[in-house]
Amino acid sequence: MELLRKLTHPPREFTPIPFWFLNGDLDDHEIERQLQDFSDKGVNAVVLHPRMGLAKRVEYLSDTYFHYIRTAVETAARLEMKVVLYDEGMYPSGSAGGKVVENHPQLASEGIALVSRPRQGDELLAYDEKEYLVARKSRGTIRGLHWGEDDGEANAPPSADILNPKAVDRFLMLTHEAYYRELKLYFGNTVIGFFTDEPSILGRNHEKDLFPWTHGFASDFVSAGGNLANLIEMFHGGKNQDTILYDRLILEREGDVYYKKLSLWCEKHGISLMGHPHQSDDIEVEKYFHIPGQDLVLRMFGPETGGTTGINSTMAKCSADAARIMGRRRNSNECFGACNKDGNPWQMSGQDLKWYIDWLAVRGVNLFIPHAFYYSIEGKRKEERPPDVGPHNIWWKYYEKWSTYMKRLSFLMTDCDMYASTAVLCHNRDLRPEDVKPLFEHQIGFQYLPDSVWCDCKVTQDGLWYHDHYYPFVAGDISQFKKVVNPQKPKYLTWPNKACDCFCNPPCPNLRVAHFNRLGTECWLLVNEGDQAIETRLTLPTVQSVASYDLWNGKLAKVDNFLNLPVCGSLLLFACKDSKYQDLPDKIENMITLKPDFVLEKEDEANVIKTYHAKLEITDDELDHDQIKICIHAKEMATLTVNGEFVDVGFWPPQEFEIKEYLHKGSNHLNIQVTGSLANLYGKRPVWYGIKQ
Repeated sequence: MELLRKLTHPPREFTPIPFWFLNGDLDDHEIERQLQDFSDKGVNAVVLHPRMGLAKRVEYLSDTYFHYIRTAVETAARLEMKVVLYDEGMYPSGSAGGKVVENHPQLASEGIALVSRPRQGDELLAYDEKEYLVARKSRGTIRGLHWGEDDGEANAPPSADILNPKAVDRFLMLTHEAYYRELKLYFGNTVIGFFTDEPSILGRNHEKDLFPWTHGFASDFVSAGGNLANLIEMFHGGKNQDTILYDRLILEREGDVYYKKLSLWCEKHGISLMGHPHQSDDIEVEKYFHIPGQDLVLRMFGPETGGTTGINSTMAKCSADAARIMGRRRNSNECFGACNKDGNPWQMSGQDLKWYIDWLAVRGVNLFIPHAFYYSIEGKRKEERPPDVGPHNIWWKYYEKWSTYMKRLSFLMTDCDMYASTAVLCHNRDLRPEDVKPLFEHQIGFQYLPDSVWCDCKVTQDGLWYHDHYYPFVAGDISQFKKVVNPQKPKYLTWPNKACDCFCNPPCPNLRVAHFNRLGTECWLLVNEGDQAIETRLTLPTVQSVASYDLWNGKLAKVDNFLNLPVCGSLLLFACKDSKYQDLPDKIENMITLKPDFVLEKEDEANVIKTYHAKLEITDDELDHDQIKICIHAKEMATLTVNGEFVDVGFWPPQEFEIKEYLHKGSNHLNIQVTGSLANLYGKRPVWYGIKQ
């Protein structure tokens, strides 16, 4: 079965592509060593991301800088790895580390303000009683690469006006063209994309109470029928026809002047535009990306709060559904950046990592861009948007388990035909989180349809058609939709049973389901997003036999209709012809679970490790069982050895280990090593770790 063969050995193209923070005093041999290390762990691509902490001698875009970029790309080519180039000297993108504005102050970012008194250099747009509407430089900045260039610091680089074609042309000339000159031979083979990172029209730390603007935009606005004086209403929280026109024209200009220019440049040079827009629900500008993307950072939500509330909860479906609308194979997420728990730097567990990966995948994300692997964590570098989720974290020795898991999920969710009963009608920056939360909780598949595609929709009494996709049910902004597409009223979704991707008894609001066809096989990806195990009778809409594949452990099994999905659990169910089903291994019934009495033997505080020991007496009767396992609840990473042999590693509780093959009759010695959070070394406060008895 091709599906299972590919899952067992997922192709390299589905590798995670981590941000690699080039944040130290770069060295050729160290670059080569780290890339080899990544490759050895199943990481077959990187984003070359110049980052805060880069040595001062390595000036951005200088000959020295490109020397190290070439070393990285040449090494990646030798290792058959792929490279995504990053288009900025930190972020947000569009300013070339401040070089766009350098000697060209007129290209700095702009905004409009409502002031009681204009200042020198302001452009007067309108006047209302005692208030002036003016256009002015925003005084925005970006985060720079060297110490002293961060937010609020004196040398923070100025942000460029990405609504100004001259500024964007200069940006492309300084960055993209320079990279192409240096790496032309690698474009389209080793180099597969350019990453643009949350471009901001106003820049960071700009003057307060500004709205985006650019030179010459006033005449465009008036030519489109706008009244500048009516924009004053925006500053009082109001909305009118002119503010609506303003929003539309700014969005169009950002698309045409920035994203479209970058997209066309990448197409011309044989690579993909990658990255993500500024906000989690910016769905309209995703059309310019060859690989639409989003950005999960700063623990916008997490296992403790759930992932179905607020605009950030829409980001995964935003990129995945945009990709489906455009016919793009892949969509990405820059994930895990500074997702520390309780504001404690480096407090991010393996359980958190697994929860976020599953949250993204079950919503359709099929390219993971971990944020980040650090070149160096020396000194202040370890405090810059931690944690390192790769080589400087506790799980790195075993990272191939993580890279394989992400490859399997990425493979599954690429080139698949999603089953979605419901069309959710939405707008840019309005993806209806309150409407889609019940859909998630009732296991109802849906597809976002933003208003830019409504004119391509057809409505009948039976539902809605978008091109060759049929949706029997509709949710979202139906009232506005009817003004664009008139017609007969589509059915409004009230969660009838036939809309669900599976049926649970009892209901399971924390169960997420993706229902799709992959390589001719009907599949259901199940994810537990709650803080309790899910136990329910599961009925799937198929007459075929159903088997399971454990995506983490790579194990096949027959299944019955009772689902027991532990905390942080995920499972692939797939329809299987009876003849194939009989060949699958049976579910192990003759199994015992033992509970050894583990005793703490020693604690290594310097390395945040506790070692536990247990002595286990085993009888012939116990060895007659098909399998023997132990189950512990350890926080955080636990490795087990039995009689001196390494068994496995577990990253979240409960950690279960199958140990029969390591046991013999009589006395057996079990050692568990628990490695705690690096917040104990680098954070603000310690985090308990060990075995909970």
